[in-house]
Amino acid sequence: MRTALRTAIATALVAGVAVGTPALTAGAAFAADGPVAAQAGQAAPAAQAPTASTETKTASTPVKPAAPAAARNTTPARTGDGWIENWKAKPGETFVRDEVLRGGTVAKIVKAGALHYRAYLYKEGQAVGTIEAAGRSAAGQDNGHFFVLNPDGTTHDWVGNTAPNKPGLYRLVDGTVLQLARKDGRYGLQLIENGKGRGYTYVNGARVVWNFGKAVVVLEQDGQFSAYVPGSAKQAAPQPVEAAGYVRTEKLPNGAEAKIFKVGESHHRAELYKEGQRVGTVDADHRSEAGNDNGTFFVLHADGTTEKWVGNYLPGAKPGVYKLADGTTLEIAKKNGRYGIQQLRWGTHGTGFTYLTGPRQVFGFNNATVVLEYDGGFAAYIHGSAEQAAPKPVTRDEQCTVVTTVGIGAGSEAELTMSPNGPKAKLQDIGSGEVFATLDRNHPSLPQSAGIVARIDNPFSATPSLYTKVEGGVGSKGGSHAFPKLPKGCALNPVKGATSGQGTSGQGTTGNTGVTANNAGQTSVIPQGGVAAGAELGTEGDSTALVAAGAGAASLAAAGLGFVVLRRRAGSRG
Repeated sequence: MRTALRTAIATALVAGVAVGTPALTAGAAFAADGPVAAQAGQAAPAAQAPTASTETKTASTPVKPAAPAAARNTTPARTGDGWIENWKAKPGETFVRDEVLRGGTVAKIVKAGALHYRAYLYKEGQAVGTIEAAGRSAAGQDNGHFFVLNPDGTTHDWVGNTAPNKPGLYRLVDGTVLQLARKDGRYGLQLIENGKGRGYTYVNGARVVWNFGKAVVVLEQDGQFSAYVPGSAKQAAPQPVEAAGYVRTEKLPNGAEAKIFKVGESHHRAELYKEGQRVGTVDADHRSEAGNDNGTFFVLHADGTTEKWVGNYLPGAKPGVYKLADGTTLEIAKKNGRYGIQQLRWGTHGTGFTYLTGPRQVFGFNNATVVLEYDGGFAAYIHGSAEQAAPKPVTRDEQCTVVTTVGIGAGSEAELTMSPNGPKAKLQDIGSGEVFATLDRNHPSLPQSAGIVARIDNPFSATPSLYTKVEGGVGSKGGSHAFPKLPKGCALNPVKGATSGQGTSGQGTTGNTGVTANNAGQTSVIPQGGVAAGAELGTEGDSTALVAAGAGAASLAAAGLGFVVLRRRAGSRG
């Protein structure tokens, strides 16, 4: 608790009213609702059991201190308004009573008007501060000793009962539940009733006083607060409590904490704290929601599961095609000033763009969670994968690459790839997938020693084909398989010294070989998400966009704390 000791001329600012006092002698000084000066080296009063001092307004005779001891005869004469024996009520004030507080401080209480009382505080006969209760309660604090003056002239006086300044929920000794938070560098409290907050009030000055039911609460500027329940034999400091439905606390990669609560079916909430300060709330109500704090991403799903990661982020991405770490291909576009995203299946077939409706949105594609920012930048997290990376731009050659797989007999198959750089064939065992030969423009055919025949006919043309003969014996024939055509808008890269009609050398021919053509096979375009070449392609999965709701967005107020809440539709996780 912030000490009230000062080294200066005592000046108490209470509710905006300044009252000057002379220099103080040794002893503790009350700090009212503004800074109060006191002499350095003063000792704190001994702690006593908290009790109310008075709640009446009965007049009494001003306290007269005893004559100074002989040992103090060398002390200068106590003259001036700063000493209690020279105190007089000012014009417009009506003296009400003297109160002797814990530690020996004397409060001279006067009425200054309707709902307006004032207390002049004296320690060892010397003025140490003034408390002004004009239309609202005001408080002073001296090393854990609290004195509250109400605008009707009643008072409360106690020691201790202080809670730390860690944001969260607290229960008072009478069962009242309060929530402490910090915003824009200021602490505030709100009453919690039936699980809902009644609204925060933040400190504006040195401290502020509230009445929550019977409880009197003083909140300090540094976030510590003390509570006193008048008339109760039981007094204690507010105790931290977990809200109903508390599930767990998770540590985030940036050191922040996420306290996760179950609010209801398909509804979870996470309260985010960083360095003890509440920095945001993520509310996943029947849809997922995410936050981003300078590259630390946190996603809360409606079922209470989470993802959290740092990085995997490509800032300010330009419209184009991108590939995720798991091979999923996405396209970014911009329309009417807003960025949108779609998945590309088989390299060219888009699933449809969804455009931003807020500062960012969250999407689910295959096994990836993707966050798209307002500037086109986006991050991706691959669930359960050890390999994580930022999205990478896909080159023109990658976009124009197609692949097909065909059987060539004898338990073997050929993976035929066509790209702007020409054809490529990988011959592999169907069972094990082991590749036993690769053909391309530089090596268009196998040598005679290979034991089988395999060559690419017309390797520099736009319509090459693969001829293979892998089975021997009388009457065995080879087969020819056309490479897949390049996608629309794609073309071969120019090759110096080559012509489109150039055939193969050696065994390669471009004429009629007398073999049977077989152009059937599975064709796909790469890069392709989680679907490998030749794999069976099932029905399209759920890639519903996870749309952010503006009402759920929470921006954080401290420097470097930027969690912003986003949402996505439930059930759209990959």
